[in-house]
Amino acid sequence: MGKHYEQLTAEERAAIMMMKLNNCSARQISLMLRRAPSTITRELARFAAWPDRHAQTANAPSVYDARLAGLRARRERFKCRKRSKLTTDTVLFGVIQHFLTQGWSPSQIAGTLKLMWPDEPQRTVSHETIYNCIYAMPKGELRKDLIACLRRAKAKRMPRSRGEDRRGQMPDLLSIHVRPPQANDRAFPGHWEGDLIKGAANRSAVGVLVERSSRLVMLIKLADATAASALEGFTAKLRGVAEPMRQTLTYDQGKEMARHAELTANTGVMVYFCDPHSPWQRGSCENTNGLIRQYLPKGTDLSAHSQEQLDAIADLLNNRPRAVHGFYPPISVYQAMLDKLNQPNSSIQ
Repeated sequence: MGKHYEQLTAEERAAIMMMKLNNCSARQISLMLRRAPSTITRELARFAAWPDRHAQTANAPSVYDARLAGLRARRERFKCRKRSKLTTDTVLFGVIQHFLTQGWSPSQIAGTLKLMWPDEPQRTVSHETIYNCIYAMPKGELRKDLIACLRRAKAKRMPRSRGEDRRGQMPDLLSIHVRPPQANDRAFPGHWEGDLIKGAANRSAVGVLVERSSRLVMLIKLADATAASALEGFTAKLRGVAEPMRQTLTYDQGKEMARHAELTANTGVMVYFCDPHSPWQRGSCENTNGLIRQYLPKGTDLSAHSQEQLDAIADLLNNRPRAVHGFYPPISVYQAMLDKLNQPNSSIQ
């Protein structure tokens, strides 16, 4: 017996028929054919339960008939399968293709389809079905274009390298472990996570801010990755945020945030720092960085993008449906928080 199952051959079925006529057991047949006993018992049971076997011959067949058993197997193998929901000529495929070109993930698309047509299962698919549809396509431009729309086009994830932190210690940093409890609970708005994404040869950079409750993202054009540029860029962007939504900022221990005390003085936002090599402590920002890289790929010159272009990218991300919000976009959740904060004598719990 090989490692992989193979269909019974005509010769094996003939041997099964002859041995059954001699009253051999399924285990004896399996030993002779070097097959698993379950393969033999399954073949006999399928033939015995086949409703068309009596119609194939004028005489009642024997306990097992090799010719008819082969006919049954061929019919079952080539029986028409259920038509796929996502063939390229369907309207549903066109809808999904449109959302993919907008940068939506299969999970976001699947969740949105269920919101659009909650009582029409023929118009909804799972995210796995979308992935399978894309990767099962024959090689060609359509398959290539759809894979390029996915967040990660690579077949495998590359492991993050680990090593000693050679960046030195931040002056007077506040650890994430002393962050207020409200910042840990995403039910309270106004707590942000920040990061810097860099371009080719680390010569250009874009600042990233993500609001922890709504997942709203803001992008900041920076002249370079120095502490002075980061202070100027983050100060300007945070000052544009409504004051009740400026509570805390959680950042990694990158040297660009060396002037965090001045940022706090300029904006009133307290800055807290993650432990070294602990990206999960800023999970929302790390996830958002992956989304941003669809528009700002690694190895490119990020200085070519104006602040207006970065704002347009942020708008695309903020209008995407998010599973964590029941597939409502971050901009809607953020606006609802602002509206509630503007109501007299109200607080967000």
